[in-house]
Amino acid sequence: MNISFEIVPRSLQAFDEQYAFVQTLNQGINIINVPDIQRFDTRSWQLASRVDRSRFRFIPHFRAIDFKIDGGELFRIIEDYGLDSVLLVTGDPPEGLKRAFYNTDVVDLIRAVRRRFPELNIYAGFDPHRQGLQDECDYIWRKADAGATGFFSQPFYDPRMVEIYAEHMQGLETYIGISPITTQASQNYWEVKNRVKFPKNFRPDYDWNVEFANNLIATAAETGLHVYFMPIRIDLGKYFQRINIGTTK
Repeated sequence: MNISFEIVPRSLQAFDEQYAFVQTLNQGINIINVPDIQRFDTRSWQLASRVDRSRFRFIPHFRAIDFKIDGGELFRIIEDYGLDSVLLVTGDPPEGLKRAFYNTDVVDLIRAVRRRFPELNIYAGFDPHRQGLQDECDYIWRKADAGATGFFSQPFYDPRMVEIYAEHMQGLETYIGISPITTQASQNYWEVKNRVKFPKNFRPDYDWNVEFANNLIATAAETGLHVYFMPIRIDLGKYFQRINIGTTK
């Protein structure tokens, strides 16, 4: 079982601080993934040199709308940074349209990257909240048919939904997202922005989120899934001191 930790590159200092924290977690984490967020100065792939790749698998995110398939830039980045894994997502257009973007379909990009790099680990995303189950699963398998061999999900908050998606994703390397929500404001954001429907027993506090994460880790270990921490902005020490990640390998 793999456990991935997402570090948002708000700055090099912020990245280094979270990366240092990850290294204190008793070998529990074995993957570092980095989203590419346009409002920050540092691009995801530029962190390759700041991660000990003999200890952690490094998976930078790439947004399809930032690349032309026939432009070759993405191919050059993969080669120049010696990447062995990438996560390809659609990406949201820049606010105010101040930056150039392309109408690149992520499925087409996955297919092109797979054709150029047959041995590359290509991951894609999926979102259990974006649309209906059947439509999302169809989209997942379109990406898989194009060449994606693994998937990272948006966070789950209902174990019943995890079980349903696990059935539909057998044979795919699947990372179930965990993102603790510890304030009412954060819960409201996820409900409005990301269309999350929380279970009735949900509470935006550390106790509920820790129990949920530990139950999900145990389920993943039993069923062949992997987990993906997206901690956003929380007290990392307070949260992870109670998370059971030390005996999952």
